[in-house]
Amino acid sequence: MMHWVALSAAICSSLVGQIFLKTGAESLNGAGFIEQMLRWQTILGLGFYGAGAMLYIAALRKIPMSVALPCTAGSYVLIAAIGWWFFGEAMGPQKIAAVSVIALGVILLASA
Repeated sequence: MMHWVALSAAICSSLVGQIFLKTGAESLNGAGFIEQMLRWQTILGLGFYGAGAMLYIAALRKIPMSVALPCTAGSYVLIAAIGWWFFGEAMGPQKIAAVSVIALGVILLASA
């Protein structure tokens, strides 16, 4: 059970990291690479990604890699919704269908 909690926490941590990276990237249009890497949002985002990787390693101790990695695709579903809601990213019928297929695949695999 704790390994599934670790996997869920890894997914959430990576998701939060992605949001921080996007926030940092949007606020510095035209900035240089070094300046972008030193922004607090970028540093925090990379920290969340690192935490997610450590939690993922803990989850792999008991969950088969063939199940754990595809489960991380669940974050694609959430990040698509967050991108649409908070960042105004497009969410057309094709993207909705693709995200739905990903969600169904994650559910099927996690229950296998």
